Amino acid sequence: MPYERYTSPFEARYASAQMQYIFSAQNKFGTWRRLWVALARAEKDAGLNITDEQIAQMEAHVEDINYAAAEAREREVRHDVMAHVYAYGLQCPAAAGIIHLGATSCYVGDNTDILVMKAALLLVRQKLLGAMALLAGFARQYKAMPALAYTHLQPAQPTTVGKRAALWLHDFYLDFCEVEHRLAHLALLGSKGTTGTQASFMQLFCGDEEKVLQVEAQIAKEMGMEKIVPVSGQTYPRKQDYFVCTALSGIAQSASKFANDLRILQNFKEMEEPFEEAQIGSSAMPYKRNPMRAERICALSRYIITTSQNPAFTAVGQWFERTLDDSANRRIAVAESFLATDAVLDLVLNVCNGLVVYPKVVAARLAAELPFMATENILMQAVQAGGNRQALHERLRTHSQAAARVVKEEGEPNDLLMRIAADDAFGLALPQLQAQLAPEKYIGRAPQQVEDYLRDVIDPVLAANEKDIVPPPKLNV
Repeated sequence: MPYERYTSPFEARYASAQMQYIFSAQNKFGTWRRLWVALARAEKDAGLNITDEQIAQMEAHVEDINYAAAEAREREVRHDVMAHVYAYGLQCPAAAGIIHLGATSCYVGDNTDILVMKAALLLVRQKLLGAMALLAGFARQYKAMPALAYTHLQPAQPTTVGKRAALWLHDFYLDFCEVEHRLAHLALLGSKGTTGTQASFMQLFCGDEEKVLQVEAQIAKEMGMEKIVPVSGQTYPRKQDYFVCTALSGIAQSASKFANDLRILQNFKEMEEPFEEAQIGSSAMPYKRNPMRAERICALSRYIITTSQNPAFTAVGQWFERTLDDSANRRIAVAESFLATDAVLDLVLNVCNGLVVYPKVVAARLAAELPFMATENILMQAVQAGGNRQALHERLRTHSQAAARVVKEEGEPNDLLMRIAADDAFGLALPQLQAQLAPEKYIGRAPQQVEDYLRDVIDPVLAANEKDIVPPPKLNV
């Protein structure tokens, strides 16, 4: 019974069907078989005694994997690759003798891992583009809406809602560039043999190096890969896993930064993540609207970031041409890093597609702090009217602290402007002071920065990859 056994949350709750298929047994062992077909075809084309009938028989059984036979054989021989060679041979009796000819286990294992990572990175890339497109639209829509900014999580010079979104967007853009880089540098292991010397293939082709290289190049081409690892032991360098998982960690960092900001903004009541009509925020407090999607982004991101260190230790522990202590570790760490990243990006897409802004709250929070930020302009205005800068600066400091005390200790509104208006040293009436509080005076080039950034950086990327942009998913949980 499934309810009596552990089920991964990635399968049951988080990862998409597309990403789960990429790391499925069917995709893995089907890729093994496609690699065996590619190897047989390349060896035949290079002159080995392999027939079209044998290759046709192998091609006919790439997808209908006889799992029961393979699993029974593995229990007997304790070797997964040889178990699947045996099971494949049962379905392809004419080809049984030439399946896996000259190869070692890593021919199918490592090459498949690279192909799986490529497919997974392409899906991640699509979802990154989707998130970037949604944030770009949001940033453009709110580029000129003034909002309180924060340094040290304390009120600071205003920004705009759209400018803040552009900061989130830029983080994801940097991740997109890193994914592009990783995809461009993924390399197939190729057909390197037991210690990477290709000795078995040299024997098969009677020392003909050109044929050995021809076989490897043909396999890579058939499997859709442009690059082959130039030198290796039995495995491809495990640093490749680290590089890829580090790119996923970068995505998690960006997503968690975005989600943490949103959680704080939801506390401020300035912005919210989507909230379903029948959604329950708390079992005890009916009024709650908890940012559960943003919290889940942070939770899964933490898992991705910590798991990204795992491949580093694996790379460290590869003795000489290879050891096997990487196998069990890698099949968990790499797969789950991708499954978690996929889940995070689906959450980011869902949230970005339904972000809610409360303009009146945004304006009110800014208005409550704006008098403090206007003091520099007020100081300049009073000096131009004949006041002493140093003396006025001290009076502003005293008034500001008194006004802050009223806000914090008495819970009353900010009365700084009234204090300044009542101080004859400034010679400014209240309407003159209030004229300094137009929020647009304090946002600098934020709207234009957003426009420039979208036009020069983001829009060209989105336009060039329009067909790869995925729509936001509807989440079940």
